Amino acid sequence: MTTTTALLADDDCYLALKAKDARFDGRFFTGVTSTGIYCRPVCSVRTPRRENCRFFRHAAQAESAGFRPCLRCRPEMAPHSVAWSIQDASYILAHQAARLLDEPDSWRDEAPSVEKLAARLGVSSRHVRRIFEAQFGVTPLQYLQTRRLLTAKQLLADTDLPVTQVALMSGFASVRRFNAAFAQHYHLNPTQLRRQGSGPTSEAITVRLGYRPPYDVAAMLAFIGKRSIDTIEFIAADAGQPCAGRTFGIESGGKTHAGWLLARFDEARCQLVLRVSDSLLGVLPLVIRRVRAMFDLDADPATINSVLHASFPGGDGLRVPGGLDGYELAVRAVLGQQITVAAARTLAQRLVDLLGAPIETPWPQLTRLFPAPAVLAAASGDALGQLGILKQRQAAIVGIAQAVAGKRLQLHASADVNATMAQLKELPGIGDWTAQYIALRALRWPDAFPAGDVALQKALGVQALSNPARQAETASARWKPWRSYAVIRAWNGLLEATPVAAHALETP
Repeated sequence: MTTTTALLADDDCYLALKAKDARFDGRFFTGVTSTGIYCRPVCSVRTPRRENCRFFRHAAQAESAGFRPCLRCRPEMAPHSVAWSIQDASYILAHQAARLLDEPDSWRDEAPSVEKLAARLGVSSRHVRRIFEAQFGVTPLQYLQTRRLLTAKQLLADTDLPVTQVALMSGFASVRRFNAAFAQHYHLNPTQLRRQGSGPTSEAITVRLGYRPPYDVAAMLAFIGKRSIDTIEFIAADAGQPCAGRTFGIESGGKTHAGWLLARFDEARCQLVLRVSDSLLGVLPLVIRRVRAMFDLDADPATINSVLHASFPGGDGLRVPGGLDGYELAVRAVLGQQITVAAARTLAQRLVDLLGAPIETPWPQLTRLFPAPAVLAAASGDALGQLGILKQRQAAIVGIAQAVAGKRLQLHASADVNATMAQLKELPGIGDWTAQYIALRALRWPDAFPAGDVALQKALGVQALSNPARQAETASARWKPWRSYAVIRAWNGLLEATPVAAHALETP
């Protein structure tokens, strides 16, 4: 396999580099032979000469070739390349392996290794190495090493955490190994890089996360705002820019870290500026990954729109809203079964008011946490019934909470989609609609499709047909593997309905 991008020819990469086109951010990196540095396409430095440029699909490939990350454009801020494909099995397997390596949630209680990665994928370690190198041009360990180093680089530049803590949080087994890897790859020791960074200026840590345009920020915040629960989240403006604030807790290593965050969109720079309370510093890499998932920052609009634009010409900037906590999202999905968004929000508000733990934040509108799994797992039917929650939904909520608290159910982006959906459907009161909705938002599955959703059927123009769920499923085939994005666009009323209805009528 060559080290150049398979998606773009070298000359195309150079044109994107000259234009500093943010649509290609994270899709390739440029190694400059005259400096030994590799950059994002959006780097503000003067464009290097064409003969001095080498192009790589992944940062790990650039580092494997001996290039160091640019300190100005900071490759660790680039959106990740999240590939989903209906291509051959080796392609899918390699990208699923990379996805598992990218997700801290996958390895909370153990250190990743090729053997453990292979066991999760159900193949041999030799096969994983072979298909991974064929697809990415580096070994799984080289890929993982680059991810760890870039995570450490961001923590060093944006926080004042001790180097020892940065090393451990980034996944290194010891400070000695961290220092050696840092010096070998970046020709700097960690403290030298920190002196070149800006560092924090307040008790809250601020990091910048890149995304690829177009991004419909107003639509994303409107979706979240319509479902927001007072005391745990809000949508507002900060310094004239749209932002979202909320409280949440993360369990890691047997300890719960509770705090708050404020996410502000800097649309001019195609960045999300994230402020995180110092109480969450111990799990900052995990917070960053979850925020990227919540706001769908790693989506590649060009790839998605190549499939969906013809049916949804007005939806090119829409993303799939996620959540910071898959467990919370699952509970709220159950509360929303067969009722309006406003009614579900009312039930969720009552639940938080009754069982949410108090927390102090800089904002008077953020005073509680969503009830922890252990709390809802022990909740009585009488207590939930007094909130207006029906018995069937009570059983589903308690079942989800007990499964999550007992670590039998994982609801995050690296969980096995089919196995997790099967687990969900085994719980009382959870059917296909709820499982698909959880897969769409919590598991970050880009091909989820809740065919039984009445609003979706209406948007597709199949509600009045015989067996509308089957008609919707058939009509959706043209949008694979991006049906989650099609759902969001349909819910926003952006579908050109006539072709879909006609397609559905043709089904036997």
